[in-house]
Amino acid sequence: MLTAPSDLDEGALGAALATGWGIRVAAMSYRPVGWGSHHWEVAAGGGGQWFVTVDEVANKRLSEGESLDDGFRRLQASLRAAADLRNAGREFVVAPRPAASGEPVVRMGERFAVAVYPFTDGESFTWDNPSPEWRRGMLGMVAAVHGAPVRALAEEFAVPFREGLEAACAGDGFADRGPYARPAAALVREHAAGIARLLGRYDELAAIARGEPDRVVLTHGEPHPGNTMLTADGWRLIDWDTVLVAPPERDLWDLDPGDGSILDAYAAATGVTPLPELLELYRLGWDVKDIAYDLARFRRPHGETADDVKTWDGLSSLVGRLCS
Repeated sequence: MLTAPSDLDEGALGAALATGWGIRVAAMSYRPVGWGSHHWEVAAGGGGQWFVTVDEVANKRLSEGESLDDGFRRLQASLRAAADLRNAGREFVVAPRPAASGEPVVRMGERFAVAVYPFTDGESFTWDNPSPEWRRGMLGMVAAVHGAPVRALAEEFAVPFREGLEAACAGDGFADRGPYARPAAALVREHAAGIARLLGRYDELAAIARGEPDRVVLTHGEPHPGNTMLTADGWRLIDWDTVLVAPPERDLWDLDPGDGSILDAYAAATGVTPLPELLELYRLGWDVKDIAYDLARFRRPHGETADDVKTWDGLSSLVGRLCS
């Protein structure tokens, strides 16, 4: 995220690091990288450098009806799986350092959850034009994750905060909780028919996936270039907060360059042939879930931060592209 939460006190974060991990903060700087989580680079007194992630647990829920505790438990299960993967010998996994409690993530107040990672030096990547070398590196990591005997929560094929999206499509206005509330409601209402078509197609494809329960594997969930690094010791895969047991296509839908070469290589390496319908499910699901997540942000109190502006630009662009 581009900005830190206005109600998160860095002093409280430092206290959480001291209590949870024994890290005495000498310097702390916010890093406006990634999307979804908040990040700090922390230098520890006496030496040592850490990458600290703070998540808003409300965003880890599947619906507004779930509690903040439910959101925290989802995050906790994902990060436990990452730690188990690392312990199972998947050295490319940048897993969280366990807290004194043994858990990979610690609650900070009601709203936030904190995880601590080793600071990793290496080359980072953007979404633009992944190279053949990147695709091969990612394929190797994805196949290794899919073959791991590690447990995690199961994919539910839910569109998070779908109830709010469908209510907005039906013309149910919502409270004016910030500058983008009314424009977001009007945007969704204008494109309600198109959004309904997307949701209908998603449901059809999800039904197909549910009919293939024997194909599920452990998945990362977001193995895109921004979640990889190339270090002196090889490739690394980061940001494990979306781990689920799911069809393998959850990690494959955006990995192939379009000629089938990576999908064929995956089938050769694993013996599992990716299914076109499930590749479509996750390709469509990526966009539909973004719409629902972004709308949910504007149904809550918000302002006009850089993150709010970016979310509005993304929502209006995505709805316009998919539903016009």
